[in-house]
Amino acid sequence: MRPKIPPYIALVIGVAAVSFAAIFIKLASAPPAVVAFYRMGVATLILAPFTIAKRGKEFRTLTKRQIFLLVLGGLLLSLHFIFWISSFAHTSVASSVIFVTTQPIFVAVAAALILKEKPGLFLLSGIALACVGSLVIGAGDLSLSVTNLYGDLMALGGSIMAAGYFLVGRHLRKSLSLGVYILSVYGFCSLFLLLYILINQIHLLGYDSLTWFSMVMLALVPTIIGHTSLNWALKYLHASVVSASILGEPVGATLLAWLILHEKPQVFTLIGGILILGGICLTSLKLEKFDDSLEEKSYLEVSG
Repeated sequence: MRPKIPPYIALVIGVAAVSFAAIFIKLASAPPAVVAFYRMGVATLILAPFTIAKRGKEFRTLTKRQIFLLVLGGLLLSLHFIFWISSFAHTSVASSVIFVTTQPIFVAVAAALILKEKPGLFLLSGIALACVGSLVIGAGDLSLSVTNLYGDLMALGGSIMAAGYFLVGRHLRKSLSLGVYILSVYGFCSLFLLLYILINQIHLLGYDSLTWFSMVMLALVPTIIGHTSLNWALKYLHASVVSASILGEPVGATLLAWLILHEKPQVFTLIGGILILGGICLTSLKLEKFDDSLEEKSYLEVSG
């Protein structure tokens, strides 16, 4: 049966939606953990009624191992957001989004180590390109200030946490439905973020209207609309097509930052970004070979 909406339209909507994540983060004048908490918290509250109504029985059959991995996934996701959102206070939107998009490279390296396979030409070439691109951006940002380089490293840390989250998710998705997995991980992520906020005595209230608007939009646009559109498109399109389209996020985020925030990208950022995205493309080709045969594939990347 042909879908009512062309899959490629859903793909464009999904990429455009996740591209707005960086913009809403920059507009929010709240600590990173608070921004992440409201993003995940609101998304969890929206998804909960639908998921529980449809998959309620599945929650009662979760094993201790599955619960442990769901908690681990939530922890890694919370760390991803703290690292990544923190980077925006120190570096540009373009640099931050480019670095956090390197997640597939870390996933491919980890998969190669776990499966004890030789890296191969695609993976080695992809890593080399990404490293050169990272050096170009890093050197350029360092010439501006040490703070910019610190922001780049924070975004890279967010990418590593996202890679860990992806690997945990890929394992869990063999036995769990997408709805149960997403709601559980989002819920645990929200709890970890709340715990971090309480321990560090960070204020949850008292922010301006633009910040509240931005935090709610973060939950609705990139999280609900963006990821839902990408997951829906994945039912009708090959996984490699959807994965490749995600490379449009740093491009979209950079253009939006230029138009909305008047943040013009530096030449070295553009050159380094092209090299890194090229490296991700090569790495993704190798990563497909590592991909387990899931009964129901899902978009689990979290950069946007």
